[in-house]
Formats: sequence, C-alpha cells, structure tokens
Amino acid sequence: MQISKSYGLLAKALDFRETRAKIISANIANIDTPYYKAKDIKFEDTLLSEAKKLYGKESVDLELAKTNPRHMDLEDSSTNKISYFLRATHAQRNDANTVDLDIETTELSKNQMMYQAAMSALQKESRMFKSMLDTSSKV
Repeated sequence: MQISKSYGLLAKALDFRETRAKIISANIANIDTPYYKAKDIKFEDTLLSEAKKLYGKESVDLELAKTNPRHMDLEDSSTNKISYFLRATHAQRNDANTVDLDIETTELSKNQMMYQAAMSALQKESRMFKSMLDTSSKV
C-alpha cells in the first residue's frame, strides 16, 4: 500500500542512498587495487528522474502560487539524466588508483546523514498516516 507519492519518493531515496553507500564502500575496499578508478552516482539527477515517474508529469517542481500579476515566473533548470561517473581527484598514485580515503569517508558520512534524514521523514509520514487512521476510526 502506498501512503502517498512522497512516501514512494522517500522510499526510492533510501534505495539510492543505499546504492551510493555500496559504491563508496567499493571505492574504499579497492583503495590498494592498481588502476582502480573511484566511482560515484549523481543522486539528485536520479531522484529527479524517479520523481517524474512517480508523479507522472514532465515537471515535478512545486508550482508557485501567483496572487499578483507582477509576480515573477520561476525558471526551469532541471535535467532528466541519471549519471554515474568516475570521481576525479587531485592526486593519482603511481599505480593509477584514484581513491582518496579522505574524500570517500567524507562522502560516506554525508550520505549516511542524508539516509538518516530520509528515514526520519519516512517515519514521520508513517506516523501522520497512522494518526489519521486512528482518528478516523474513532469518529
């Protein structure tokens, strides 16, 4: 059962954060592998693509309410590309490995924080839905 479209989007966000954690972990695991190139995923582009699928429309931007004819329109700067890329680092070792442990651990920490934020939002939405069901059953 899907509670809402945002619930589905948050679930996808958790999936992509998990995938990104696996990619970063693979980079760290291959820190001593000659010729290994650090990989990453552009999470925001991937999530935008999923949002477009879930909402079934070309633009998932929140439409700005215009209460005055002098209000300005927002410009659309979104793209619809899922991008995996080799992470460029400043230093490449003699064995052509591009994994930088400092960058990888920083990215892993940032990814974990974003995973926790998405999980908290998902739990909050679930609690709101449960509260609504409990209230409607008492009426």
